[in-house]
Amino acid sequence: MDERILKWLFDIKACIEEIDDFFNEEERDFLKYKQNVMLKRAVERNLEIIGEAVNRIVTRDSSFVDRISNAKSIIGLRNQVIHAYDSISDENIWSILTNHLPKLKTEVDTLVNL
Repeated sequence: MDERILKWLFDIKACIEEIDDFFNEEERDFLKYKQNVMLKRAVERNLEIIGEAVNRIVTRDSSFVDRISNAKSIIGLRNQVIHAYDSISDENIWSILTNHLPKLKTEVDTLVNL
């Protein structure tokens, strides 16, 4: 695998692990998340990095659009967080954390171990 792609995959992996670490001390609770501005900004920053890394990966090798589920949506979320920050909903981010991030983590782990 291309070394740059591998580096970006490790960046994604590190961001997912960091987000998971934010919730190590307590259970994942949407209401607590919604009230914690610092946590929300930290999660959003990691999602920006994930989106940028996915964008770089698919730009370098378009076959990754099929190897990373929702690659275009991940990139779209990154663009929304950066450019349309005022339209970000806590519910949408929470849904991504609970429903989509675990799948991305599994896919990245598989790709890294190829």
